[in-house]
Amino acid sequence: MYYKYHVFFCTNCRKDGQECCEHHDASSKRAYLKARCKELGLTGKGGIRVNTAGCLDRCEQGPVMVIYPQGVWYTYVDEEDLEDILQQHLLGDEEVQRLKI
Repeated sequence: MYYKYHVFFCTNCRKDGQECCEHHDASSKRAYLKARCKELGLTGKGGIRVNTAGCLDRCEQGPVMVIYPQGVWYTYVDEEDLEDILQQHLLGDEEVQRLKI
């Protein structure tokens, strides 16, 4: 396995007014987690990769992200939630139950 964790953030923006992840500032939240992983030296081979994804088809539960290889889906509100995911799941190998969907 090339990455220990591969994190996909839905950053879909629906122009028709329907609920979507980008209406919750998903792109900037992805940028935040990506920067934190880089800052902590967690990126690259054997580490963590944070990517943008198109629609993950769960926008009504959004914003959403999914972490592989486990296939754990999360929702989040703010950077504090992302820090919990970083510290507990990505560093501590423990799912953040309160944010799972």
